[in-house]
Amino acid sequence: MNSFSGFVIKEFKQIYRDKRTLTVLFGMPVIMLVLFGFAIRNEVTNAQIGILDLSKDEVTRTITQKLGASESFEIRAYLQNYEEVEGLFQKGNIKEVVVFEPNFKEKLVRENRADVQIITDATDPNLANLVQSYTSNIIRDYVHELNNIGHVQQAGLNTEVRMMYNPELRSVNLFVPGLIAVILMLISALMTSISITREKELGNMEILLVSPLKPRHIILGKVLPYLVLSVVNVITILVLARFVFHVPFQGSYLLFFAESTLFIMTALALGVFISSAANNQQTAMMVSLAGLLLPTVLLSGFIFPVSSMPVPLQWISHAIPAKWFLIIVRGIMLKGSEFLFIWKETLILVGITLFFMALSLKKFKVRLQ
Repeated sequence: MNSFSGFVIKEFKQIYRDKRTLTVLFGMPVIMLVLFGFAIRNEVTNAQIGILDLSKDEVTRTITQKLGASESFEIRAYLQNYEEVEGLFQKGNIKEVVVFEPNFKEKLVRENRADVQIITDATDPNLANLVQSYTSNIIRDYVHELNNIGHVQQAGLNTEVRMMYNPELRSVNLFVPGLIAVILMLISALMTSISITREKELGNMEILLVSPLKPRHIILGKVLPYLVLSVVNVITILVLARFVFHVPFQGSYLLFFAESTLFIMTALALGVFISSAANNQQTAMMVSLAGLLLPTVLLSGFIFPVSSMPVPLQWISHAIPAKWFLIIVRGIMLKGSEFLFIWKETLILVGITLFFMALSLKKFKVRLQ
C-alpha cells in the first residue's frame, strides 16, 4: 500500500512539474469551451434581406419595420420589381427577399387572406430555413396582433406553441452541455494514453515491471491523478457554463458530479486501452484524436441529431460513450432529470467502462509477459 501511495504521489508531482501537461490539462478545456461556446450558434443575426413591397400600405410598412427592428435581420435593399430579385441574390450577400403582393391590406381585411412570398438563398439550406422561419414568425405575430384589436376577422384555429426547457431556443443551451462531453472525453483519454506511452518511450516501464507494484496498481496509479484533475476541470467548465454562457442548471449537482466522474472513468479506460496498443506518444495522440474526437463530435448527437443519421450510423453511435453522457448531462442541466430518468444511460456507461477496463488490464498483462 505504501508503494502504491508513493507511486500515485510521484505521478501527481510529475504532472505538476510538466508545464505542457498542465497547459493541455487545464488550458485546453477553457479555450475549447470559450471558442466553441461563442462560435457554434444556431441563431441568425444580421442576415441581410431585401424588401419588394408592391402594396406600400400601412400593414406592409409596419411588417417591414418589424423585420428591420429585429436583431435577426438587416434590410439592405428595397426593390421596385421582380426583375431585380435574381440580380440581388447573384451579388451574393442577400439571404432573403420578402415580397408583399399588391393591395395587401385590402385583401387581409376583406378576404382575411393576403400573400407574402419569402424567397431565400438555399445554397445554405439550414440558414435558408432559419431566416424563412424567423420571417414567418414575425409576420404571424403581427397578424395575431391585428386579430386581437379587431382589424382582421379571426381565423377558425389558433395554435399555441410552448417551448419547454429552452423557451428562448438558445443554441448555447444545446452546445455547452455537449462540449462538456467532448472536452472530458478528449482531455482525459488523450492525457492518459500519452502518459503511459511516455513511460514506454523513456524505458521506465521496465523499472515499474520489476517493482512490487502489480499491473492493476500501475494502471490505477496512472489513472487516479487524471481522475482527480479532471473533476477539477468539470468544476471549471460548470462555472464557465453558468456564469459566462448563462446555461441554466435545473438538476442535482451531486448527481451531475457522480455522472461526470463515471464518464471521466470511461474516458480514462479508453485512454489506457489506447496506450496498451500504442508504442509511442505520437501514435497514442493520433489514435486518440482520430478515434475519439471525430466520433464524439459527429456521432454523439452533439451537433447533428442521431435520429436523422442513416441507420448504420445510428447503430454505430450506440457504441459512442459521449452519446449516453450527452443525454444524461442535458437531462440534468436543462430538464432537472433525476436518476430514475437516466438510469439506463448510466448502466450503459458503466458497462462500457468495465468492458474497456477489463480489456486494457488483459492487454497490459499480455504485454508484461
